[in-house]
Amino acid sequence: MNMNKNLDGVICPSITITKENGDIDYEAWGRHLDHLVTAGIDGILIFGSIGEFYAFPLDVKEKVTDFAVKRVAGRTNVFIGVGGTNPDEVVELTRYASKAGADAVVAVAPYYFGPSDASAKDYYAMICEATSIPVILYNFPPRTGMDLSPALVAELVKAHPEIVGIKDTVDTISHTRKMIAAVRPVNPDFRVFSGFDEYYTPNRIAGGNGVICGLTNAKPELFHKMNEAYLSGDYATSLECAKKINKLMAIYDTADLFVSAIKGAVKAEEGPISTDIRRPAVQLTEQQFEQIKQLLNV
Repeated sequence: MNMNKNLDGVICPSITITKENGDIDYEAWGRHLDHLVTAGIDGILIFGSIGEFYAFPLDVKEKVTDFAVKRVAGRTNVFIGVGGTNPDEVVELTRYASKAGADAVVAVAPYYFGPSDASAKDYYAMICEATSIPVILYNFPPRTGMDLSPALVAELVKAHPEIVGIKDTVDTISHTRKMIAAVRPVNPDFRVFSGFDEYYTPNRIAGGNGVICGLTNAKPELFHKMNEAYLSGDYATSLECAKKINKLMAIYDTADLFVSAIKGAVKAEEGPISTDIRRPAVQLTEQQFEQIKQLLNV
C-alpha cells in the first residue's frame, strides 16, 4: 500500500465535462486533464463532489475511470471517488478502480440518514476489504449528515492500514488541526488535506499536507506556484498566491450550486465547454458567467 511520494500538495477534484445532451465530453475533458497535469497539479480526483459523483451510473463511472487513468498515463496521481448510497456499487467501483490502475480511491462518508460511528466503521471496512490500492477518507458533514471526528478517524486508521489520508471539508481549521493531532500518533505518514481552497496555509502550518479543492480546476498554475513556494521556504510568494486565492473564493457564491460556478470558471479560463450540471439544478446564467470572468482577474 505505497502511495506515490508526490501525493502531498495540491489535488484537483476535476469537474466532469459533459455535452449538452448529458453525455461525457471526453475530448474536452481530456484537454482539461492535460492542462491540470502540465500546470503541475499533484493529483486529480475523478468523481468528487465537484465531479458530480452522485449523478452518474456505475457503467459510466467505470468507463471514465479507464479514460482518466489512460489519459493521465502516470503523469500524476489519479484518484477515483467511489462514494454512493448503494453499497454494492461502491464495492464494485472500488474493485474496478483498483484493477484499472488508479492510485487511490476516495470514499465520502456514508450519508443521508446521518450515519453513526458504528455504521461508518462497517462501511469503511467494506471498502478496505475490496481494494488493493490506498483509501482516502472524505469528510463533508454539511452534505453527508455525519462528521468523521478526529477520534473516529484515528480508530479507522488503526484498524485499516489501507486508509492513508483524509479530505477534511469542514469550514474551520481547528477541526482539521485536531484531526492531524489525533491520527499522527497512529500513522505518522497519514495525509490530511483541507477541502477548502483558502485553508492551504493554515493546513500546512498545522502539519497537514495541502488541499483538495475546486478552484484548482480554473487556476492550477496559481495553486502549484503557492505550493512550490511554500515548500521551498519562499513564504512571501506563497502568501501572495494565497491572497489571490482568498479573493477567488467569491466565485463559489456566484451560482446556485458551486459546481456550476467552477464549470463557469473553467470555461472562462480554458475555452468553450458546457457548464450544464445534472438535474435537479439551476444552471449557470450568462450574467453569472460574466461575474465569474471578472472575479478571475486577480
